[in-house]
Amino acid sequence: MAQASARHILVETEEVCTDLKEQIEGGKDFGAIAAEFSACPSGKSGGVLGSFRPGQMVPEFDKVVFSGDLNKVHGPVKTQFGYHLIEITSRED
Repeated sequence: MAQASARHILVETEEVCTDLKEQIEGGKDFGAIAAEFSACPSGKSGGVLGSFRPGQMVPEFDKVVFSGDLNKVHGPVKTQFGYHLIEITSRED
């Protein structure tokens, strides 16, 4: 069964999410941005979510993690929790 590892940043608005993505693409550290801005408790550890399988996260999140390119920042991804930036760090099919 497929398994992936990812880290993410969760914020309330698409605008903030887009701004943070631009900062990361401009050279800022994903983990440092997560620690400062993420509303998720995982932000304290740089947004690291650890390993998970399909169905353990909300569908919008799973879709990106199990189909997107590795080591690229994806988003904004809207879920019931807010807007996410997602970086897929590993995936096994």
